[in-house]
Amino acid sequence: MGKLLFADDTAVSVSTDSVERELQNTLARKMEFERVKLKDIFQIKEALRNTKSINTRYDLHLKLYKAFLTYQMDSAIYYVNQNLQLANELNDVFKQNQSHIQLAGLYSSAGRFIESNDILKQIHRNGLADELLADYYRTYSDFYSHYGQSTNYNHYFTLSEIYRDSLLSVIPENSLDHRLIMATRDLFRNNLDSAESTFLKLLSEYEEPQHERAVIAYLLGLVHKMRSNREKQIYYFGLSAITDIKNSVKDNASLQSLALVYFEKNDIDKAYLFIQEAMEDALFCNVRYRTIENSSFYPIINSAFQEKEQARKKQLTTFLYTISIMSALLLLVLIVVYLQMKRLKEARKNLNKVNNELQLLNAELLKVNDDLQEANLVKEEYMAQFFELCSSYIEKLDHNRKSMLKKLSSKQYDELTKELKSQDNIKTELEDLYHHFDVIFLSLYPTFIQEFNKLLKPEEQIILKPDELLNSELRIFALIRLGISDSTKIAQFLRYSLRTVYNYRVKVKNKVIGSKEDFDERIKEIGNMTIQP
Repeated sequence: MGKLLFADDTAVSVSTDSVERELQNTLARKMEFERVKLKDIFQIKEALRNTKSINTRYDLHLKLYKAFLTYQMDSAIYYVNQNLQLANELNDVFKQNQSHIQLAGLYSSAGRFIESNDILKQIHRNGLADELLADYYRTYSDFYSHYGQSTNYNHYFTLSEIYRDSLLSVIPENSLDHRLIMATRDLFRNNLDSAESTFLKLLSEYEEPQHERAVIAYLLGLVHKMRSNREKQIYYFGLSAITDIKNSVKDNASLQSLALVYFEKNDIDKAYLFIQEAMEDALFCNVRYRTIENSSFYPIINSAFQEKEQARKKQLTTFLYTISIMSALLLLVLIVVYLQMKRLKEARKNLNKVNNELQLLNAELLKVNDDLQEANLVKEEYMAQFFELCSSYIEKLDHNRKSMLKKLSSKQYDELTKELKSQDNIKTELEDLYHHFDVIFLSLYPTFIQEFNKLLKPEEQIILKPDELLNSELRIFALIRLGISDSTKIAQFLRYSLRTVYNYRVKVKNKVIGSKEDFDERIKEIGNMTIQP
């Protein structure tokens, strides 16, 4: 997928759809990839605990620094500081310079520019080993780039370019790193064709999930951003984001860039999803310049998302009001039908009593009986039609409203009666609502039932049926766990009477172990996690 070259607009669309699907799947497995990374980190820490050799400890600290570099800045700083202490103990100038360069780079990313600058000034360029020159120039270039982003002062970007040129002078010309830096320089000098050509060749030379692949794909996204090609931006920023997620890279720019592209396309839901992910990653990693970048766009996207959510809620409220009106009309029709049936039943009794006295009217009575039977068949047909209409009332709500108004104005009462008898769909929708509520609630608080039962006496604990997620009692206290303590609101949501809700709450409290007074507060604590320092 990553090696696909765009031949036409159709190929662009197909490949973009493929990347979007893979990105969604990869995001869903984000925690899985992080567990793998944390397992690798744990193994290095175990090796560190089992060695006393200073040189071995230095190498293991170096591995931990690289593992945390794009994952968690504070931890990376901690292990570089540990290495700096070891380098001083060994009086090893190479290791001291290496640690100072690494620490300066970390401080630069974390926004601690004064400390970073002080460290860089202490490093003597002429005393550096050849192996450290590339890292030295790269760190200086990154420092001025980050400082330029923080101050928005072009002079610092110029200094960053100067140090990047110095970096190129100490890297072998045919190396992948040299080609990547040259192409990046072409990009920022607006030589887009040259930059794209090199990036595409480099992209084909790296396999998933090498970290360099994410960097190259991101830079290709920037090329097409300068060309205002949104589809290709989504494709390459998506490729970059997929690789970053698989490597648990929190210091990334691809998710933010994707959010901006989708925002420009007015796809607010995806824009909000990706800016949320980008903000969470930046805050977790503690990369200051990433946080500043995300913070400048987050309020705009968040505001647009909230406006869209408000519009959805308003639409839902309108639907609910309409459903309520329909329910009231349906209830009214049912009452009328019931009264009519009651009158008909009474009429039959009276007719049977006087049947012997009204032999002359027997023919008419038979006709009346036939009419009554026909009326029953008609009512059954009406009921069936109402059930059918109600099963699709949500999708055809606007159509039904207009149709009812038209028939009402034309006094077509029989036809209107047909449309107002069924309420099965309301029950189905409510069951679906409660089922979705149960699923979502248990995904948020998967241990709710077990912890709830721990608050009850052993013999009084709730045992669910095989096909139940939550029962009525648990659902009431699930709402309390979500902060809805008012019985009236609970009754409205669950469509119970206030007395029923009250009885359920009293009944459960009588089963509680210990004090009943703070039972609701204990329910609100279910699922809370205590973060260890």
